[in-house]
Amino acid sequence: MCNEPSKKNSIEQVKLLHSRYNPQAEADRYIASLSPDENIRFFILIEPGLGYITATLKKKFPSAKIIALHVEKPSEEVLIEKPHVYWHFQAGMSIQDFLEREIPDSKAAGIRLLEWRPAMSLYGEAYLSLVRETTEFIKRADANARTFEAFGPIWFRNFFKNLDIIKNILYLPQREAASLKRDAAATMSATMPAPFSSPVLVTGAGPGLEDAVPLIREKRDCLFILACSSSLPALASGNIFPDLVISTDGTAWAKFHLYELFRIRQNFPLAAALTAALPSQCQSVSVLPICDGSLWQTLILSELKIPFITLPPRGTVSASAVDLAFALSRAEVFLAGIDLTNSDIRSHARPYSLDRFMEEKAGRKNPMYSSVYKRSSLLKSGGAYGIYAAWFKKQLSSYPGPLYSIGKNSGVFSAASAASENRSEDIFKRLGARKARIAFQTFTSKGSLYEAAYTILEKAIKKSPYREALKKELKPLGFLEKSDG
Repeated sequence: MCNEPSKKNSIEQVKLLHSRYNPQAEADRYIASLSPDENIRFFILIEPGLGYITATLKKKFPSAKIIALHVEKPSEEVLIEKPHVYWHFQAGMSIQDFLEREIPDSKAAGIRLLEWRPAMSLYGEAYLSLVRETTEFIKRADANARTFEAFGPIWFRNFFKNLDIIKNILYLPQREAASLKRDAAATMSATMPAPFSSPVLVTGAGPGLEDAVPLIREKRDCLFILACSSSLPALASGNIFPDLVISTDGTAWAKFHLYELFRIRQNFPLAAALTAALPSQCQSVSVLPICDGSLWQTLILSELKIPFITLPPRGTVSASAVDLAFALSRAEVFLAGIDLTNSDIRSHARPYSLDRFMEEKAGRKNPMYSSVYKRSSLLKSGGAYGIYAAWFKKQLSSYPGPLYSIGKNSGVFSAASAASENRSEDIFKRLGARKARIAFQTFTSKGSLYEAAYTILEKAIKKSPYREALKKELKPLGFLEKSDG
C-alpha cells in the first residue's frame, strides 16, 4: 500500500481542481477529447475531485463500472456524482486488493485509466503513486485474462479428469479445523488443515535453490518442506524429499515435474489445484485439493462433500505455495529458489525436469548452450518475472507474518522482510528440531465422480439461485455450449 499523505486538504482546495465557471462543461470537453472506446467495461478514475467526470461517464457509458481512487476520503455529501465504488488511502485495503476485488478477470482493452491532471499539482507524489499502482494492476490483469482465455477450457477439462484421478483425499476432522483462529493468506473451508507449529520452507525452482541445498539438508529435520513441483529434481539431487508438494499449473508440461518424483518415490502428499495437469499415477497419491474460489468449483466440491482448501489463483505456483504455507503454519516461513530472475543464462535450478527436451534436440547446429540462451532470453523478454516481483512487493504487507529469505531469492523478499538476508539465515541456522507435523487423514472416494460433478453443474445452470453467476463464469470455459443453459 502506498504511504498515506500527510497533508489534509479542505473541500475548498478540492474545488480548485475544477473550473470556477462551468466545471461540468469542462469535464464534458475533457472526456470528449479522449474519445473512449464504447466497449470499455471499467473506468478507473485517478483523484476525480468532486466527480464531474464521473457524471459525464455515467451518461455516456451507462453499462460501464466507474471506480474512483482518491487520495483522501471524499465527503459524499458534496460529490456532484458518486462513482460505483471508490478507494482512498485510509480504506484499510491495498489498492491492488481493492482493484482485484472490483475488477474480475479483464483484458487491458476493457479497462481505461483516466487521470484528472489538475489533482497532481495538489497531491503530488500521492497522486503519482495511484497512477503507478493502477498501471501495474492493469498489466497483471491483462496477462491473467489472456492466460485464462487461452487455457481456461483446458483447466476446466482438467478439473473433471482429476475428480476421477484423485482417490485418496487429505483432510482434518472438522472439529480440529474449527479451532483455527489466526488470519491467513488463504481462505479455508470448514474441513481444512489446522495450523501447526513447525517452520515451513517453501522451495521454488529458481537458480538460487542450488546454493541453498546444503543448508536445507543440514536443517532438514527442523522443517516442514513445501516444494513447488518444479523444484523436486534439484531437491532430490541433494537427497532432500519434501513433506508436501504443490502443483497448480494446468498445462501438460507440468506433469513432467511430478514424473521426476514418481521415479524415486511411489507415494507422497500432494497439494494440487483441481485444474492442474496431473498424471494418472496420482491415483496412488494422497492429495489435498485446492479450489480457486470460483462458484462452479465450490458448488461441485461442496455437493460431493470433498474437503478442500481455497487459494486464490496467483498465476505462479510459488505465490500459491506461500499462501498455503501461511495457512498451514503458525511458525516461521522461509523461502528458497524464488529468484524471479535469471542467473546469467540459467533460468532454473539444476537438474530441471524440462532440460531433457533440450538435451534430446541438441546437436552440432543446435548446441545445448544456444537452447538455454534462447529460453533465458524469452523469459526475460516476456516480462513475467517483473510482474510477479512487483506483485510480491505489494503483497508482502498482507501476509500474516514475515518471509525469511534463504540463499539467492528475489531482492523483493530480503529488502521488505523484517530481517536482512543475513539475519534470515541466522534464524534459519538456529532452528531446533520440532516434531510437529501436519497430521493429515485421508479418505478414499468410491465410484466415478466425473459424471456426478457434471450433473451437479448442469442442474445448477438450469435452475438454482446461482444460475446467472454460474453462466458468467462458465461461458468462457465452453460449458454452456454443451448444456441447455
